[in-house]
Amino acid sequence: MDRLEAFARMVDDDPGVARARFAYAVELQRAERHEDAAAQYRAYLDLQEDEGNAWQRLGECLTALGRTDEAADAYLQGVEQAVRHGHHGMADDIQALMDAL
Repeated sequence: MDRLEAFARMVDDDPGVARARFAYAVELQRAERHEDAAAQYRAYLDLQEDEGNAWQRLGECLTALGRTDEAADAYLQGVEQAVRHGHHGMADDIQALMDAL
């Protein structure tokens, strides 16, 4: 079983485990399955407060799908969360992605 299948099984077995959803989303994004990855990032964010990383990744997926307004919203949330958690370098990186839209 590959990593994608393993994480899919974890999410199927227990959909409330935020870390499994995040890992599954990362693997989907790596496989360029951006729509599926975006759905998993959103599910993760419904379960867990994020410090910016998942918001950035969600924005990247939405950008790849051409959904720039949604991507900008995700990036904005990522900047706010990163600043809130003291990750100013991450906030700057996410802001640069938003500016590039």
